[in-house]
Amino acid sequence: MNKFLLRALVLASVNIAVFADAQFRTRNRMDKLEDFDEQKFSWGFYLNGNRLDYRIVLHPRYGAEGNQNLVKSRESYSFGAGLIAKWRLNDNLDLRLEPGLQFAQRQLIFNTQSNDQYAAGTLTNPPFFPIALTEKDKVREIKSTLVDIPVLLELHGNRWYNSRPYIAGGVNYIVNLQSNSDSVDDNMQQVFRSTTHNFAWSAEMGIQFYFNKFKLTPAIRGTFFMNNEKVADNETTPPYWATAMSTLQTRAVMFVLKFE
Repeated sequence: MNKFLLRALVLASVNIAVFADAQFRTRNRMDKLEDFDEQKFSWGFYLNGNRLDYRIVLHPRYGAEGNQNLVKSRESYSFGAGLIAKWRLNDNLDLRLEPGLQFAQRQLIFNTQSNDQYAAGTLTNPPFFPIALTEKDKVREIKSTLVDIPVLLELHGNRWYNSRPYIAGGVNYIVNLQSNSDSVDDNMQQVFRSTTHNFAWSAEMGIQFYFNKFKLTPAIRGTFFMNNEKVADNETTPPYWATAMSTLQTRAVMFVLKFE
């Protein structure tokens, strides 16, 4: 369903762009929304499709065996929506605040049964009692509801008829409402924990199209978490799960449709 939504958004933007091509065929027709970008403040909303996965740095002992990675991430596709607030700084710079809500469901796969060899303990980890990992133990379905608050500085070129290209970059404050960070249970009880409060950076590029009543912007945005999202398992939990990873960070590529 999420893949279908992403494809539908891409198809919709292509169709709109083809339709809008008629705006660029004649030098004598009037520009649309000529004074729109002269406003000090303006508003809008956006819809987006996402491709999300994790960047994982494995623990050198518990996360790898020889050349084999014992923990893997499986990407997913999802969707989101949000609002736009724009502050015009000058003819070529805008400051944007784009709070939104993103939904995601990803998988982490732990093929870490071989860590039984460290059951006697190491210099950094105490001994543990090995358990036989079932298929349910090896897969963690991680559902996330993310409140994403990006602040972007937008640099755009001059209008060419009824279009204008731009690039943007900035930082995000992201709250994971399903992080389970305060849970006393951990992976021993099938509960995967991650951080609630996160920070990321984003880069974006797109083209703004001007119509009679609104401005449409299809864009591509990449968002990359800067902090480590991993919350360690309890001390008594064997090193099959969180201990097998040193760093866990979300990566997202978004296709965005903005309406202003």
